[in-house]
Amino acid sequence: MTRIAVLAAAALGALALCSAAFGHAKMSPPVALAKVGQVFTLAVPTEKDGATTTTIQLQPPAGFSIDSFFPTPGWQRTVQQTGSGDSAVVQQVTWTGGHVPTGEDAVFQFLGRTDSSKTYAFDVRQTYSDGTVVDWSGPESSDAPAPTVKSVSSLTGGGSTLSIIALAVGAFGVLVGIAALVARGGGGRELA
Repeated sequence: MTRIAVLAAAALGALALCSAAFGHAKMSPPVALAKVGQVFTLAVPTEKDGATTTTIQLQPPAGFSIDSFFPTPGWQRTVQQTGSGDSAVVQQVTWTGGHVPTGEDAVFQFLGRTDSSKTYAFDVRQTYSDGTVVDWSGPESSDAPAPTVKSVSSLTGGGSTLSIIALAVGAFGVLVGIAALVARGGGGRELA
């Protein structure tokens, strides 16, 4: 019975880590090189049962510029901006007409760039087919945190983000190994 409890606890821990990592609006890549144009992806999950995501509104933060958009089949895009041509500044983008069901993500891509090395938080508003609205604009610890991008001057040398990911993956592997050993009950052949 103890083995089953340990395995269940390990499985629940893994599921909690996964749901925390994937249950929110996300901007990819999470770490980007400052002052370099690159492709960004906004993914917004449809979490409400019995409703679909029909509208997504994005407000980029000051210092983050959007140069162009990739087509998103099934969605219409409206852009509010100041200026035109190379001096245009996108203030808000609204995608409408989609029907993303529960358990799937609405995904939008665009070419953008950051002005400096810092963390950029995006305001995202999600509207469901039943009229419910979720504002993804809160702090990281909230139920609806704003998607962020950490802009850095160099992708080499620091490695702190990769180190944290490697440690988390390693710790998860150790937990799975311990759970397997406990489940095995010490029986079987001995290791030399």
